[in-house]
Amino acid sequence: MTKGVRVEVESRYLPDQSDLVSDRYVFAYRIRITNQSDNVVQLVRRHWYIVEDTGRLREVEGEGVVGEQPIMDPGESHEYTSGAILEGPSGRMHGTYQMQRADGELFEAEIPEFALDMPRTLH
Repeated sequence: MTKGVRVEVESRYLPDQSDLVSDRYVFAYRIRITNQSDNVVQLVRRHWYIVEDTGRLREVEGEGVVGEQPIMDPGESHEYTSGAILEGPSGRMHGTYQMQRADGELFEAEIPEFALDMPRTLH
């Protein structure tokens, strides 16, 4: 939690969209952002770090999330689903959301690191 903004993440592997022969591993993640502060806040920008176990590091920056810059009153939440494509079966993501309070103050809300892992099966 950062300045009353809580960020929760769930991720899952999408086997039907992945192609192991082409080293294409697709993951979806669902984010829930809850404003537990006493101020109205707006999500202005995002900054992601995607670290693959292959050693590849990517940064993704941009306005809002999935085309939106949600405004949350105290006690409100915003949820969205997005995805990531990796070149290997596992990796990690973390980052920040730039938030703006109604009084104009900008701050970075931390997105906790989460795993992107293809389930392993034994035969």
